[in-house]
Parts: sequence; C-alpha cells; structure tokens
Amino acid sequence: MLLSPMRFKSFVWPHNPQTYAITFERNMAVHKVPFGRYYLQSLGQTRRVLRGEGEFVGDGAYDTFKRLANVFYEETPGVLIHPVWMTSVAWFVHLEALQEPRPDYVRYSFEFWDVVTTVSASLEQTALQEGGAGGSGETAAPEEQIWHTVARGETIWGLSVQYGVTVEDIVELNPSIRNPNLIYPGQRVRVT
Repeated sequence: MLLSPMRFKSFVWPHNPQTYAITFERNMAVHKVPFGRYYLQSLGQTRRVLRGEGEFVGDGAYDTFKRLANVFYEETPGVLIHPVWMTSVAWFVHLEALQEPRPDYVRYSFEFWDVVTTVSASLEQTALQEGGAGGSGETAAPEEQIWHTVARGETIWGLSVQYGVTVEDIVELNPSIRNPNLIYPGQRVRVT
C-alpha cells in the first residue's frame, strides 16, 4: 500500500518514518475506601502522543534533518498529518539525532503531542481569520466559500494543487476530515 507522506507545518517527510507509536494518556485519581479497597476516578484524557524513529538517506540527508530542526524551533503548534492516523493540531516536543549525523545519513527520533480540543479550535479559528485576509491587498469576503464534490481517485493533495491552496488549509477548513488520506467520492470538501 502506498501511503501519503507525513507532514507538519511546512515540512513534508521525503519518506515516512520507519517506526511510530501512538499512546493515549488519562489522568486517574485513586481514593482509598475502608477495608483495603480503592475507588478509581477518571480525571479525563490528557493528550495523545505520537513517537517514532526514522532516517534520512542520500545526498542532502543532513540538510533535510536541519530543515526538520528549523520547524521544531518554531514556538507554535501546527497541523500534523500522519499517513494512517487522524489529522490533528499538535506540538512538536522532541527531536533527537540518534547517532552522529553524516551528510548522507541521519537517524532520528521525534515526538508530537496533540493540542487540547479548545486550543485546537482556537488555533483553527485564528488560521481561518489570517487566511481570509489574503496577500493580494484585496479584502476577501468571509462568506465567499468554494466547495468541491470529490470524484473517484481524487485526493486532498490533488485538490490543494487544483485550487492553489495548501493541504493544511483544506484540513483546517474541514474539521470533520480526521484523516486527509481518506476522502470519498461524493463527499463535499471546502477548499476556500
């Protein structure tokens, strides 16, 4: 099966990481009850964590790692598109070179944490407001929307090229699309 590349903000992996693990965390409280029993109380889910390892190989491998490191240095969360997991807004919290990098080979590990839902919604709203202004000096009407009905074989990537927008823009405009690798014929997708 050919999977689409993993993406975070402006960085697109040249090939997907070899290993990754997704964990969910929940805070729990333990209450002691008389006679040696305990009562467990869920304090709610805290975050989803995506960890993994990968390697960049070939000419420019170290330059690719440096580009990924530059994205890590950005102090804001961003849209994380994983090839088999749902799209989310996440923080890039860990990046490590696992051995001495060479110009043609870098082995690395990474970690992303999901953003809490209310923060995610706020970030998406901010992105929509900033994106609505446009860079041409014209004022875009907020009610002006373009919707596309998906045909067989179409992808989010293809729609982004067709309409001249980024994949991240389409994902942010369509919060119901949890995995941008899975869109279906007949589905309506907002592209602007």
